[in-house]
Amino acid sequence: MSVEEVSRATRIPVPSIERIEADHFDDLPGEVFVRGFLRAYARAVSLPVEEVLARYTASRRVAVVTPLPIASPAGGSQGKRFGVAMAFVLLLILFTLALSIVMRPRGHDMPPELSSYDGGRRDAPQTPLV
Repeated sequence: MSVEEVSRATRIPVPSIERIEADHFDDLPGEVFVRGFLRAYARAVSLPVEEVLARYTASRRVAVVTPLPIASPAGGSQGKRFGVAMAFVLLLILFTLALSIVMRPRGHDMPPELSSYDGGRRDAPQTPLV
């Protein structure tokens, strides 16, 4: 069978069939598509489907393995802990400052001449204003 005949029988594009025949599976769209293409191709050329898929899987085991990411050094987590600790201390300082402003006693910060004002009562001793 020609590549065009296989393409018509399987509805697989000609470039994809050429890549399958050249074992360039990495140039195909994805693992699911490759398996579907191989299944359809094997049926079209009368090959055992399970054997074709088994050979493909065996050939891809080494190529599919991806390395695990290297764990970050312990210094990275200590840097995050330091940042969290600094943020906590800053928030604690801001909270203490806000609390001291809210809880500050009123009237102690007025000048003496205003704090001794009796509201215009006549029986209270008058303090001369200077």
